[in-house]
Amino acid sequence: MSDLHSKLPPSKPAAGHLLRAAVLVAITAISAQAIPVKAQSSETSATPNVTLPAVNVSVQKPSPTTYGGGQVARQTDYGVLGTQTALDMPFSMTTYTSTLIADQQAHTLADVLDSDPSVRTANGYGNFSQVFVIRGFELDGDDVSLNGLYGITPRQMVSTYALDHVDVFSGANAFLNGASPAGSAIGGDINAQLKRAGDTPLTEVTVQGSGSGQLGSHIDIGRRFGSDNQFGIRVNQADNDGETSVDGEHRRDTTTAVSLDWRGDKFRLHGDMLYQRQRIDDGRPIVEDYGTSVPAVPSASYNYGQSWSYSDLEDTVGILRAEYDFAPGWTAYASGGLRHTDEQGEYASPEVFDTGTTAFRMRTPFKQDAASVDAGVRGQFSTGPVTHFVTAGVSLVRIDSEGAYNYSDSYATDLYDTTQLAYPASVGAAGNLADPQTTAVSLMRSVSVSDTLGFLDNRVLLTVGARHQGLVSDNYGYTGQQTEAYNDSITTPVVGLVVKPWQNVSLYANRSQALAVGSQASAGTLNAGALLPPERSTQYEAGVKYDNQKYGATLAVFQIEKPSTYVDSDNYFVADGNERHRGVELSVFGEPYKGLRLIAGATYIDAQQLDTDDGTDGKRPIGVPSFLTTVGADYDVPMLTGLSLNARWIHTGPQYLNTANTLSIPAWDRFDVGARYRTVAFGKVTTFRASVLNLANKAYWSSAIDGYLTEGDPRTILLSMTVDF
Repeated sequence: MSDLHSKLPPSKPAAGHLLRAAVLVAITAISAQAIPVKAQSSETSATPNVTLPAVNVSVQKPSPTTYGGGQVARQTDYGVLGTQTALDMPFSMTTYTSTLIADQQAHTLADVLDSDPSVRTANGYGNFSQVFVIRGFELDGDDVSLNGLYGITPRQMVSTYALDHVDVFSGANAFLNGASPAGSAIGGDINAQLKRAGDTPLTEVTVQGSGSGQLGSHIDIGRRFGSDNQFGIRVNQADNDGETSVDGEHRRDTTTAVSLDWRGDKFRLHGDMLYQRQRIDDGRPIVEDYGTSVPAVPSASYNYGQSWSYSDLEDTVGILRAEYDFAPGWTAYASGGLRHTDEQGEYASPEVFDTGTTAFRMRTPFKQDAASVDAGVRGQFSTGPVTHFVTAGVSLVRIDSEGAYNYSDSYATDLYDTTQLAYPASVGAAGNLADPQTTAVSLMRSVSVSDTLGFLDNRVLLTVGARHQGLVSDNYGYTGQQTEAYNDSITTPVVGLVVKPWQNVSLYANRSQALAVGSQASAGTLNAGALLPPERSTQYEAGVKYDNQKYGATLAVFQIEKPSTYVDSDNYFVADGNERHRGVELSVFGEPYKGLRLIAGATYIDAQQLDTDDGTDGKRPIGVPSFLTTVGADYDVPMLTGLSLNARWIHTGPQYLNTANTLSIPAWDRFDVGARYRTVAFGKVTTFRASVLNLANKAYWSSAIDGYLTEGDPRTILLSMTVDF
């Protein structure tokens, strides 16, 4: 095994090292407290929230916050609408808890979303970033939110060790959360929520590894202090290092997180600090196909990358949030976050032509600083028989990016018999690699208002609202000159209806929108350099939800139309076309039978390019499968207390690789199995976990999104042992 430590460039001394030192002090301090320690559930303590009035609420037995088995939550945060129960919302949202994250041995956000029947994961261009496909539209990692704030999530990949839960919102959501920074939150969005201390003391130590040689550890400690447990602290520290199941690929990651909170009768204050570093050496890259046929898939574990390639991603994040109940039923809140990112990398993606396969090396140092603010007020009142739940809020996201690059000549390579080459010399460069300068500044400001009206004892809920969004985007060349100055604004309304004919059933519908900065006309067109108006995508959705507290189900039908850009027959760059996705989603989750937990569902998508003038009219968009299915089950074996078995089947339909629909990758299936045994060893509750992903070691192209081929991971064996002290 290579010495990865010798390959790591020096870290910035301040943020990462100071945070890690603080974690060591915190672990020592809270571990020394003479507090009886018991295993803690994955649920964090509930804090007061303004919620929509519920139907037939029992004051004797509160509704559980998760479905049976604890893997999927019944309540979560819906942006400006706050924490709500899914049955009361006219939108589609699924929330996966830390219980699922632990039981699936998920290391990154993509591992968690393998369980979602409507989401698929791929790699981004050039590097090893994770992108997500929701309702057929690509969601960039830059558009994943953290604690409900855009712009401050670690870029490229998100580790799970500090996450309490992951929200998957299906559909356009510019009203709930504002426009996403990169404008890709069209088919849906993802929010990661950091852990906080619960009411039960927690000390968990996990040691983990893989069949390929990776080893790691994770320490999770939580305590509350004070006469009423007002003050809380949660500390997470995780480290992993070693070879992956891809030949020669080496990954190392570190996650450090500290969460502090104080809760009083009316006032709550939360502070989160997160440091994350990911290092990938000799990673297997994506493949670009420019030929007249799709290349055969290399063997599942074969690595067609170069040994000198690497990606080093370092993120430091700080978040502060305050809430104040200033009157009965009324809450004011404000949250803000900062992120600093430092990335280094050498990349080389194979490009397949009919005449052969080539690649070229590119080095891309990149830095980014982001600030995000969200503030508002929520409250409820009545006008006669009609109840009102009103919100008003403001948000701001600013992102400053700095970059540079150099590159080599192209060289011959091969997907099946790859020759390892010496580091190629540079033949061109742009910017200062030692001190990258500003290349882009984006600023997004918005104001939102809404009113949810309740009729017939709140069995009918009508939500109306709007968000006015300002979009500023300035781009700069590598010599400092400004190349783009974009400043526009637009209003995105929302209408949602919920009808609850029975206590456990709700019918819902919504019209919502997504928003992105307008595209810039490419060179060679008659309007080259022109900036198009903001791109507003519109969604119509209707469905039915079922929730009996033990398990739930959702059936949704939707249509999303996104403006599509192209060069018309007169050589103008225009946004006159539409990319339309129509589909049906079905999902089931929870514990329908005692000891049997399910997360299962299917998605059908009919996607077309419409009203275009470039020969793609009526064609299917690139990388959008027509059918997705995921069936996951977790079963407690009755003959042996503590033993649980799990299995998962993932199916994805064929995907086109080009706009002419002449190239496509075939459908693929993946099977995963696992086991979990919970027992008492030496007086401590201990959980052993084992998982085998891609059991058949099948080689397949998993995604063609954006025209890039991502190969699915080979058979991967994961092992872990968690001890509750």
